Amino acid sequence: MPRTSVVFFMLVVLIDSIGFGIIIPVMPSLLRQLGAGDARHAIAFGGVLTFGYAIMQFFCAPIVGALSDRFGRRPVLLASMLAFALDYALMAVVPYYWMLFIGRLIAGITGACYPTANAAIADVTPPEQRAKNFGLTGMAFGIGFILGPLAGGWIGTLGPRAPFVAAAILATLNFVYGLLVVPETLAADKRRAFTFATANPFGALRDIARLREIRGVLVALFLWQLAFQALPSTWAYFTQAAFGWTSSAVGTSMAFSGVMMAVVLGAVIGPAVKRFGERRAAVIGLSMGTIAYLWYAFASAGWMLYVGMAMWALGSLVTPSCNALMSARLGPKRQGELQGIVGASFSLSAVIAPITMSQLFTHVGPSAPWLVSALLACVAIPVLAATTAR
Repeated sequence: MPRTSVVFFMLVVLIDSIGFGIIIPVMPSLLRQLGAGDARHAIAFGGVLTFGYAIMQFFCAPIVGALSDRFGRRPVLLASMLAFALDYALMAVVPYYWMLFIGRLIAGITGACYPTANAAIADVTPPEQRAKNFGLTGMAFGIGFILGPLAGGWIGTLGPRAPFVAAAILATLNFVYGLLVVPETLAADKRRAFTFATANPFGALRDIARLREIRGVLVALFLWQLAFQALPSTWAYFTQAAFGWTSSAVGTSMAFSGVMMAVVLGAVIGPAVKRFGERRAAVIGLSMGTIAYLWYAFASAGWMLYVGMAMWALGSLVTPSCNALMSARLGPKRQGELQGIVGASFSLSAVIAPITMSQLFTHVGPSAPWLVSALLACVAIPVLAATTAR
């Protein structure tokens, strides 16, 4: 039953990530078509869209996590999938670019499937196997990014709205799939009462921060998440500005990155954690991420970015390893709360980083976001290395 459940949640994340990735290559074109201005103004409003989604996620992710601890994972997953279906459908038909902001707010309230799926996996997986299984959901996310951006780049040749229609269909199928086959994993005797005192992001962070060993891991993970945000925030704009890539070329590059990430999460993380442990595996990922970001900053030709993506793929070790470190230190009644905090941490990074990265891109230069990301990943290494293994 645990193995079957993991497969279920891998498929949920896979379909969700395809829908997310399919729209990325055409977002700059759609914003310009809807009147957002030239490329510089379009990237600025793209940062506003990400900010709107992320700020709602920051406030709502701990609430969603606490609700899943109280009522179970299944109803929360279904609500998340339905919200994304509505969001993509709205973005496929709106006549004005500012209306995209409303869609992002709707999706941000209930959040994505990923944190709740991880909480469900923690329900059915013993602690020593969680890093591997968290890696499998990450692999599903990576495969979705192989298929999503690649399809989005080619479907985008039909028009910048076409990928949004495809994403709405996929999200609807994801909801139907979840409604029919996704099981409940949290037993009734392991549920905990819902209180706003701990469900709000500040109360939840305060509660988690009292656990010193988890606090250090969470800080390191947050720094890594800040560094990561340079990729979705600026990749399409960076490759088009620096190397003249088309939307299909952007989609192909993101598909390659997804392949590399899927290989690491599917075949490397298990042996790496077994050989080095979660903490050292995460440090290896942070180190390779630092090198890759520097590589992007100083790349002089488009083909060099593929070398950087191969190195960056080892950074995929960071999140599941940190997640497993923290998950093992909390009881079964708090896994939803933990994943809500991880989701809120990611959302906070998405509040701060996209606007910052887009402004760095616009006012300093295309390489500036990568230099900042390298610095953040580098700082995370001593923070994580200092965390006790006990």
